[in-house]
Amino acid sequence: MKSIYLRNFTVTTVLLSVCLMLLAVSFIGIGRTYLIEDYRRDMTASASEVAHTASAVSRVSPLSDWVLSMTIGSISGSTGNHIFITDPDGVIINCSDRRPRCEHIGQQLPPEILEGMEMRELDQLTDLSGIYPEKRYVTGIPINAETNGELLGYCFVSSTIGNMLGTWTNYLTWSVIALFIVSTVAILLILVSTKRMARPLDEIAAASRKFARGDFSVRVRQMQDTTDEMGALIDSFNKMADSLEQAEKRRTEFIANISHELRTPMTTIAGFADGILDGTVPADQERKYLISIRDETRRLSRLVRDMLDVSRMKSQAADSSHRTTFDLTELILQILLSFESRATKKNLDVDPQLPDSHLMVVADRDAITRVIYNLLDNAVKFASPGSCLTIRLYKDSGKAYVSVKDYGETIPPEDLPYIFDRFHKSDRSRSMDKEGVGLGLYLVKSIINAHDEDIAVRSEDGMTEFVFTLTLAGTQ
Repeated sequence: MKSIYLRNFTVTTVLLSVCLMLLAVSFIGIGRTYLIEDYRRDMTASASEVAHTASAVSRVSPLSDWVLSMTIGSISGSTGNHIFITDPDGVIINCSDRRPRCEHIGQQLPPEILEGMEMRELDQLTDLSGIYPEKRYVTGIPINAETNGELLGYCFVSSTIGNMLGTWTNYLTWSVIALFIVSTVAILLILVSTKRMARPLDEIAAASRKFARGDFSVRVRQMQDTTDEMGALIDSFNKMADSLEQAEKRRTEFIANISHELRTPMTTIAGFADGILDGTVPADQERKYLISIRDETRRLSRLVRDMLDVSRMKSQAADSSHRTTFDLTELILQILLSFESRATKKNLDVDPQLPDSHLMVVADRDAITRVIYNLLDNAVKFASPGSCLTIRLYKDSGKAYVSVKDYGETIPPEDLPYIFDRFHKSDRSRSMDKEGVGLGLYLVKSIINAHDEDIAVRSEDGMTEFVFTLTLAGTQ
């Protein structure tokens, strides 16, 4: 299986190679054309300089004079171009080649080459009808007298293609070397960068394989800035790992708790039943043990019922078809009436802080009834005798807020983050009842979450307060 690192490296390298190749081809083509045009401009400048010199020399000596030969020979040596001068009929009378072995002196250019040169310059690739053995770039201009403009002859400057591109060839060689070095460095940088970018993905893949085997302790090292995509991915992955680890921990605790809750009454029931059947329990005490069997059976039944209620209420709360518009103030008053005798028995001062007008909300009435009932039941059980129990209802920013506050034992800070967890119980935490199994607050949290609402708890200095929200009617 090809890794994403290898694929990314291959694609990036191919794209870089194509871009460099296109750049090199464009550079070579444009550079070659520019170099030739620049060289031809230099040839034209040389021809103009020779023509100007020849026109000046013609006032004291003929164009075939050795002084002019020395001048054009010097210009030819410095530029690398071949230069010769003809008379008006096209016969070569002076040349940059050293005499007496110059083979060009005396040769005549064909008339078609000279036609029209009095009015324009010659600029073409030609062998001048056999004057040169190969085609060259040739520039020719007329030589006119300075005094009266009389045509004295013609000046021709030529250069081979190899001579013109000699500098270009050397330059091209170094350019290729530089391109190779740049490409090598770029590929190495791509190799390092892609490997570095792919490393977190490899770690994520390795961590995922460990997750599949049940090990949720592994984390990916945060090597990137969390503001970029890879850093955000690593941060999200590690948060997911934390959630999975906590979920696995809660699952393990759930299994352990429910196993314990089921095992205890079942062991008690089986032990007492066996004692009665095998005669270990005296006949006069059988009623006592039968009562224990009955109580444990009811406890077991209550556990199963609570678990079924949690499943049913969560499903019902999530079904929006069960939601209606109802008066939350009236509902709270009805629930408070059912706690009147228990509050009086515990000498609690119940303070309902409810609005004078109706407060209409949209929710599942039965589910919210269960939420308020459970929170009040919890508050009554854990409130200190003679203390105050407050239930407050108010609205703010399109939401209805319900607060249930009591004064009793403070919930330890280390228990607060887990107070709504399933089967979470502590001697000092707010379990639904001392004989319960820790499903009451979990059910409350599940119902509120199913309504897309929030619930919070705070406990300090003996005061504990639960607050949840509902959506007001007409604000959806």
